[in-house]
Formats: sequence, C-alpha cells, structure tokens
Amino acid sequence: MKYMQPRPSSIVAALYTARDLEVDVAVLHGPSGCSFKHARLLEEDGMRVLTTSLADHEFIFGGQEPLERVLRYAEEQFHPHRMAVVGTCVSMIIGEDLKSAVTLSGVSTPTIAIEIHAGYPENIEGVIATLEPAAEAGWISADELERQKYLLGMANEVERLRGAACKPYIEPSRGDLKHLVAGRLAALAGSGKRGIAIMNAKKETAYMFADELLALHDLCPCADITYLANLEARGLPKVRQDARRILAGMTGRGLEPGLLGALDEYGANGEAVGKRLSELDPEFALIVGVPHAIPREYTDGIECFSITNGPRQVEPLRDLGHRHVVVEVDLHPRTLGVKDIVESEFGAILRSMSCEL
Repeated sequence: MKYMQPRPSSIVAALYTARDLEVDVAVLHGPSGCSFKHARLLEEDGMRVLTTSLADHEFIFGGQEPLERVLRYAEEQFHPHRMAVVGTCVSMIIGEDLKSAVTLSGVSTPTIAIEIHAGYPENIEGVIATLEPAAEAGWISADELERQKYLLGMANEVERLRGAACKPYIEPSRGDLKHLVAGRLAALAGSGKRGIAIMNAKKETAYMFADELLALHDLCPCADITYLANLEARGLPKVRQDARRILAGMTGRGLEPGLLGALDEYGANGEAVGKRLSELDPEFALIVGVPHAIPREYTDGIECFSITNGPRQVEPLRDLGHRHVVVEVDLHPRTLGVKDIVESEFGAILRSMSCEL
C-alpha cells in the first residue's frame, strides 16, 4: 500500500533503538537538520545526539573525515559507555563506509555502525538495522534479536490491519471531549457494573498511560474493576528499567495490576488480552496505549473507552466499534527523560469527577 500521509522514519527508529540499548552518544552522519526534532527530544531522554553537519560539497566528495573527527570529539568530551553512528539518506547516496570510519577514528568506546536511510516504507527497518550490529557486538543475545524481529513484525501487522496504516490516508482527529468521556466512565465505575482497565502501552509512553489506570482507581477504589498492565520485565535494557519503575510507581500508590506482556510486546499482546477479556466478561473496558492491538471479536458488546496518543488512530478505533476515543496529544514529549509516572490530561479530569459507589 502506498501511503499519502506521513509515516515514521527508519532513521528516527534507529535513534530510539540506540537509546533503548543504552547508547550514550549517537552520531548522525548527514546534514545538521536531519531528524532534528526527534534528536532534540532524545537529548531530553539522556542520549546525546551529535551530527557531522555534512554540507553540499561533502555530498559529492564524501564525509568520512568529519565523521572520524566527531567520533573522537564525542569520546574525549563525553566519555561515553557506548556510541552509535547512524546513517542518513546522504550517507547512503554517497556510499559512506560507516564501519571503516569507526575503525579509522581510533576510538576505544564500543561503537556500532547503523547502515540506514529514510527510504524504507516501514520504520522497523531502522530498528533491525540497529539491533543486528548490536547483536554482533554482544550487546544483546541472538535470542533477543530474534524475539525483537518477531515483535516488530507483529506490531507492523497490527498497524496494517487495525491501526494508522490500515488506509492510504486517515484524517487526524483529537477524539472525543475528555470531560464527557470521563463523566461516563465515572458513572459506570460508580454504578457497580463490572469493568476492566487495561494498559497495553508502547515502551516509555506507559509513563503517562499508567496514570489513567491510577486515576480510575483513585476515583473509585472499591469499584468492581480488574486492572491489567503490560509491565513484565523483558526486552532491551531501558525497556526493562522503565517497566520496573512504572510498576513500582503504581504499587506505591495502592494499585497492583495483573501483569500481562512486556512494554515491547504491545503488538503481539492482543490475543492474550482478548482472551482475558472473554474470561472476565466485563460490561465496560478502559483500554490505554495501543487499544487496536486487541482483535474486534474480543471487544464487541463491551462499552470501550480507548485512549491513544495518535490522532490518526481515532478513526480506526471507531471503525472497531470503540464507543469513546480519547487522544493524549502531548504524551510523547512529556514521557521522554522521565523516571516517574506523569499525570495525564484525561487522568486529571477523571480525578475531578465524583464516583457514587
């Protein structure tokens, strides 16, 4: 399928994966403006992102010398534990040898070369291009590499079937008015109806999505609601660390969710979550993170409250029959660089409601 809407970049995916591998310094080998917004956001998350700032004459004559120079500067200035060189469209077009540049730079810091550009139709190519040299370097096991490839394939399949990639173009939407949705959810929780609250979130986004489960519990602590969260400790180093922190934050505030899946398993978790839904047979469900991972046959007949951070996910969720769809638009920038659960807009509104239980 040819998309007519912007899609995630494989270069950006490589940068985020380097961060998850606990890379301290990533060097983008290309123009200074390449992936600027995400590079700045990732610096909020503790990873320094440098650029070789290739200019037009270097597009023709090559930029290996600037890359070697930036690598030496990064090592001398920041004393990193790990580094990564991330390719761009320019480095691909001029045929730069990133591995050779790493060797010739003389740096002693463990460094991987990520051969990537933005010309792939699927951004997961950037993840795989990062994980493969990481496995070669011994940063992850061969088993973990295969696990990650499987999860990436499942996540892509979910997006193609029920997500923001299910149509050539999807009109972005802010979803339903949060105070109206919160009022309805509070009324159901306070009525004694049987409910379920599920977090099936992608990596660091769980720092905010977890707050929406906490808000419902804060509002109606005695309601007949089962809580589930994908906070099992598996995956790349940062992902495991985030899961431990978020789970500790939830239990520390009086909510101990059942665990179902890990933070990188959101795309492969739909069937398992759906089966739990069938077993519990709730009358309403709050589903936050990646609600569309759950096949429709498991949610039909349930009044679903879905919370996403993707404006292009609203229409697909409504097509799945989810009655209430809310978007946390500012979620992503607010969950970078944090180590504690972040209050969400919907959570704050929900806490302001009354629960007549």
